[in-house]
Amino acid sequence: MTIGITGPERKAPRQTGVVRLILATIAIVICLILLALASDFLVDWLWFSSVGYLQIFWTTIGAKVATFAAAWTGTALILGVNGCLALRLAGKRSTQVAAAPVWQVAGSAPPDPFAQLLDRLPWPAIVAGGAALLALLVAAAEVGHWGIFLRYLYQAPYGADDPLFNKDLGFYLFSLPAYVLIKNWILLTLVLSALFAAAIYWARGDIEYDVHHRSMSPMAIAHGSALLGLLFAVKAWSYVLDRYLLLYGDNGVVVGASYTDVHVGLPALWLMIALSITAALVAWANLRTRGYRLPAAAVMLFVIGAPALSGVVPALFRQFFVKPSELELEKPYIERNIALTRQAYDLDKIVAKPFAAEQKLTLKTLDANKATIDNIRLWDWLPLSDTYAQLQEIRTYYRFHDLDVDRYWLDDSYQSVMLSARELRSSLLPPNAQTWVNRHVLFTHGNGAVMSPVTRKSTEGLPLFYLRDIPPVADGGPRIVEPRIYFGEESDDYVIVKGGAPEFDYPKGKDNVYAEYEGAGGIPIGSVARRTLFAYYLNDPNLLLSTYITPESRIMIWRNIRERVPAIAPFLMLDHDPYLVISGGRMFWIQDAYTTSSYFPSAPPVQDFDLNYIRNSVKVIIDAYHGTVDFYLMDPKDPIAATYARIFPRLFKPFAAMPADLQKHIRYPEDLFLIQARLFQTYHMEAAEVFYNREDLWQFPRQPGSGGGTSVMSPYYIIMRLPGEARAEFFLMVPMVPSRRDNMIAWLAARCDAPDYGKLIVYEFPKDKLVYGPFQIEARINQNTEISQQLTLWNQMGSRVIRGANLLAIPIENSILYVSPLYLRAEYGHLPELKRVIAAYGEHVVMKETLGEALSALFVEPGAARPVPGAHEDMPLTGPSTSQAREALDRYNQAVERLRSGDWKGFGTQFDAMRELLEDMNRRSSGH
Repeated sequence: MTIGITGPERKAPRQTGVVRLILATIAIVICLILLALASDFLVDWLWFSSVGYLQIFWTTIGAKVATFAAAWTGTALILGVNGCLALRLAGKRSTQVAAAPVWQVAGSAPPDPFAQLLDRLPWPAIVAGGAALLALLVAAAEVGHWGIFLRYLYQAPYGADDPLFNKDLGFYLFSLPAYVLIKNWILLTLVLSALFAAAIYWARGDIEYDVHHRSMSPMAIAHGSALLGLLFAVKAWSYVLDRYLLLYGDNGVVVGASYTDVHVGLPALWLMIALSITAALVAWANLRTRGYRLPAAAVMLFVIGAPALSGVVPALFRQFFVKPSELELEKPYIERNIALTRQAYDLDKIVAKPFAAEQKLTLKTLDANKATIDNIRLWDWLPLSDTYAQLQEIRTYYRFHDLDVDRYWLDDSYQSVMLSARELRSSLLPPNAQTWVNRHVLFTHGNGAVMSPVTRKSTEGLPLFYLRDIPPVADGGPRIVEPRIYFGEESDDYVIVKGGAPEFDYPKGKDNVYAEYEGAGGIPIGSVARRTLFAYYLNDPNLLLSTYITPESRIMIWRNIRERVPAIAPFLMLDHDPYLVISGGRMFWIQDAYTTSSYFPSAPPVQDFDLNYIRNSVKVIIDAYHGTVDFYLMDPKDPIAATYARIFPRLFKPFAAMPADLQKHIRYPEDLFLIQARLFQTYHMEAAEVFYNREDLWQFPRQPGSGGGTSVMSPYYIIMRLPGEARAEFFLMVPMVPSRRDNMIAWLAARCDAPDYGKLIVYEFPKDKLVYGPFQIEARINQNTEISQQLTLWNQMGSRVIRGANLLAIPIENSILYVSPLYLRAEYGHLPELKRVIAAYGEHVVMKETLGEALSALFVEPGAARPVPGAHEDMPLTGPSTSQAREALDRYNQAVERLRSGDWKGFGTQFDAMRELLEDMNRRSSGH
């Protein structure tokens, strides 16, 4: 008789091969993950070393490793203990292992192969592996909270207490977020432990659940009861923490703890704490009885009691007791909310002054405010960006990312200018030039910047350039010695410098000029090991194969400043608009950064105090050539900045260490100003009754939208002289109007110049006087027949009229002057020209070719012959002049030339200008 291998024995070799394949696949996946982690670690280490912040790297790595290790160890230990306990207490399934003839003859049920498999498994190893794997997943999720734990360990005191619990506000910024995270981790681990133990009990036969039969062994019930009691105990701690979260409430009247929260919500939380402890004790009592009734009673007690105490009772109390006397009961909490919110956002430091809103502007007052008039911004960023692109991008691969407003001392004059960096984006190269060498080795940097004054224009309506061309030519602007831009807002890929081929510098006629990088930016990449590392990290084998990489080569990564700064300090929130500064012949970026505690993303932006804390405590300077990044601390009293200074002792430099010339260019950040301005619209009301009724609510003015409809006016930077001040300053300002009204009620400004940087001031108008707001002035402009007819005519002659984004409200002495630029652009062209200036004052609205002419029409009395200051015009204001005659003749000659060349649009423009000059000369000669 031949004995053969049958049944399961025949499949054993095949099963072994499958197991080996699975194990090999798992090993390969693990190796790839470890390789990716190792490459990330090495690249980060090299990069942090190159920028001089290696201490931040090691501190961050240490914090992540410690957080991961603590979470993994704690989770694995708790899961492992529960798994081993379940394994020890559980019985074994009855596998009915019998010889085939026995069960066949007796007619009994065959053995369950699944149960046999479960009994043969190495359970201790499975429990250990399962606990370790689940703990790995939990730890991977928790490691992202490393910053919260570091802030908890190194926290600096706030120095003020909250009015409800009398705790230092630093508790809410640093301690409470950490406690909430720990509580959530414990709850998650207990739930996973219960599921893990239940799976073991089920596998061992202690828990059976099917359609016909449900049962649970006494040991499984006891184990579950112990975990249920722990869960209730942790919920009791959770309610202890929830007491502090009452300060995050918002009932529509009070943001923060309200009357209901203090008198009902807080006692209800204490009852819920007692309820949770009672439920825990009931669950633990079941360790002796090991039945279903006590755990069910504990759960029912909690399920019924918790919603009633936390939701139903406070809602009924508020509806039937508080609402009928809401103002009276909530008044102390409204006053607390007003006072502490104003303190949190520095609204209490805003200096309020009256603004008479008079109509008394004269030539004398204009003379005294020449600096203000000289810096009225006529160039709006959108049409000017198109003009910059057409006139100064030079090549298709150059790009002006953004236009910035700043101020410089030029020709002994404090001037507001607009400027933009000419950056290079290699992805804009022609398709046939999109080679690896071009993108990463040859086309590596931008070149220079463009700068123009905010007011002046050429006779053709184009900006006058203080800085222009490549290499940059300074014509009244600051000189640029090092124009190359390796780090900016458009840098979209890595580059190799000091390679085997010179870098493209700039085009010159039909030829190109080349240069070699001489700075210390980037990471050395000359060795084979480093080339291999970066080739794997960037998924680019050319780094390993290219002959352009030499032993002296360096690779520049994270060149975009919006990525570079967060790579060093991810805990800082950045302002949306970094801006370019030219200082000492070099180019720098200034990036405003905020310290913030926004752990509770669902919390409203205003609370009893600043729970979503934000401070403009850091100015970041990025060198456009070398790529160095320096963090300067503006507010040493900021507790979050002080905490980070403890964590990273070498991160922040004192503001006094910033180069003096760069200090002159810091400005109040727009994002922070917007937050404060929006809050001040409500929180300028300090009386609880007025605040409750929203009697004096403000809002930003409306303005016509670009595509029809309306939009909200944005803040704008301006140089002006405040009433009563000796000199002009650089401000960020925005007008205010009453809620659902268009008349102007106030204007808010932030000072940008030293020594008053950061001080906010609000000028409030008399409530009994009507002052036209921006939207009302826009309506008067549209209703002016002369202006509307001219705009309609231009729009019908193949041109497109473009209005400035903002109708600028210019405070002068105690009056408001409105100015708006008007641009013309060919219907299918992209070169807007500044053609007219609209000015409004009181009841009068005029449109003229220049700012000087517009102001002349508004303020010059008949017979006067004085020029308006700041208009940049030499002609007298009344009476025909030789200069006017010469300009009229020049316009005629230009019109004839345009006609001969077939330029009908240009002919019409020059002819209209000549006609206006002749009409003006006629009026002056007739004395009208």
